[in-house]
Amino acid sequence: MRKFSLFLFLSTILFLTFTISCKKFKDKAGVTPLEKIIEKKEMTFDSSFVSIFFKKHPLLDKYQDEVKMLYQKHQFHYIWYDKNGVNEFGNLLHNKIINIEEEGVLTSIPYRQKLDSIYESASNGKTPNPTTELLNTSMYFYYVDKVYQGLDTESTNQMEWFLPREKQSYSKYLDSLLVNPSLLKKNDKELFYQYYLLKNVLKTYRQIEKNGGWPTIQMDSAIKSLNVGDSSRTIAQLRTRLHLTGELKSDSKSAIYDEELAKAVLKFKETNRNASSTIILPSHLKVLNVPVSERIKTLIVNMERCRWISKDITKAKEIIAVNIPAYQLTYFKDGKPSFQSNVVVGKTINKTVIFSAPMRYIVFSPYWNVPQSIIKNEIIPAIKKDPNYLAKHNMEWNDGKVRQRPGPKNSLGLIKFLFPNSNSIYLHDTPSKHLFSRRDRAFSHGCIRVEKPKELAELLLKDDPKWTPEKIEEAMNKGVESWYTLKNKIPVYIGYFTAWVDVNGNMHFYEDVYERDQPLADLLFEKRE
Repeated sequence: MRKFSLFLFLSTILFLTFTISCKKFKDKAGVTPLEKIIEKKEMTFDSSFVSIFFKKHPLLDKYQDEVKMLYQKHQFHYIWYDKNGVNEFGNLLHNKIINIEEEGVLTSIPYRQKLDSIYESASNGKTPNPTTELLNTSMYFYYVDKVYQGLDTESTNQMEWFLPREKQSYSKYLDSLLVNPSLLKKNDKELFYQYYLLKNVLKTYRQIEKNGGWPTIQMDSAIKSLNVGDSSRTIAQLRTRLHLTGELKSDSKSAIYDEELAKAVLKFKETNRNASSTIILPSHLKVLNVPVSERIKTLIVNMERCRWISKDITKAKEIIAVNIPAYQLTYFKDGKPSFQSNVVVGKTINKTVIFSAPMRYIVFSPYWNVPQSIIKNEIIPAIKKDPNYLAKHNMEWNDGKVRQRPGPKNSLGLIKFLFPNSNSIYLHDTPSKHLFSRRDRAFSHGCIRVEKPKELAELLLKDDPKWTPEKIEEAMNKGVESWYTLKNKIPVYIGYFTAWVDVNGNMHFYEDVYERDQPLADLLFEKRE
């Protein structure tokens, strides 16, 4: 009995000593070294589970290499669990995945039922489980692949899109999300800013669709056009339509064309590249009658294109962007549009290429070195008909090629802007100024004609005191070609967006001049797992 009492006494002393020592060495979070060892041991899993998981979940196999690398980095610790079970980030990610259509992604979510069961049952997700862990990680890569990355480069090249794409490390992004899960709620900086503007419009248009869309506006058969002061049932229909998409603040149901409606009509025309006039023609109603489902498809297609643009593009000190369907050039200074010009782009048989290159030179009073294709298909046949064709067009042979001498009738006008590229595309002036008044401006052989080339040159040379507006004008009209090398190379981006939200929040839809939307839509709508 005495031995047992002595043993009990010594055991008590050891227990108290150990407890006091543990308390003494607790860290700031209140966790003892012993608890950390136990936690570390319990919160890891065997590496062999990775290959087992992907054999059972082949629809996620494309992410296997990334998942392996991630867990090798984390020494196969669980990253989706805390002391209460699956952590906050897991719940946020699940919510994002089940609402992935809000991101303009049309897909059947793989293993949706299994994923839902983790988060919709109080008992599931409490105890660390390697299958749950690896499913969460794989679905994270699935989500960022669909939402942030989009179609792969091979697919975008097939869409004739050759703008450079940014390589992202989504494993590093995951590390930051694990530290601060709320970043997933505020992920409006992970993609090109236009994406988020289109996403907001998509939400509005889907609600309109849910409410029944918009009815077709019928033009009275006896009326060819409508203007302020006219009365017609068409006016009441038009009023309802413009109220739905926000051009008109309220719908009075009135059939009389008043000034309030006229302002809404002008706003609509501005965002659809129509002449600034209050007259309503059948062609305008045709645009308004495009079903909301088609507009939604256009928004989704252009959200996908936004995934192919670097999110840091607007951080450049200055860039020049051309949107082909808008027939518009925009010069951005410090991320803000400071200049715009109408442009003429390539015909459908001579499409302007979608790519990027740095502008390096401005050429004043340029020669036009005629491309071999034009010499073969246009000039030689013209010479056969008229031996004086070259002289009449101020052209000459030069080392076996044809070039047009500088002057006001030169096809490049008085100035051109060079960003050397394999597509032989550049910006230039033109003597055919009348083309800029056309609504549709796809007339060139591929290069981009600028309506305001002198103003663009003045902006690009603004910080060079040697180049005053007068000096620029003189060089343009000198009749002798001269080159200027820009001190700072300016990125030029030639893109293709048929839907665009401007700086004032107005939604613009442009005609699909090269018919690129439908092939992309087919690919996106078929990308269901």
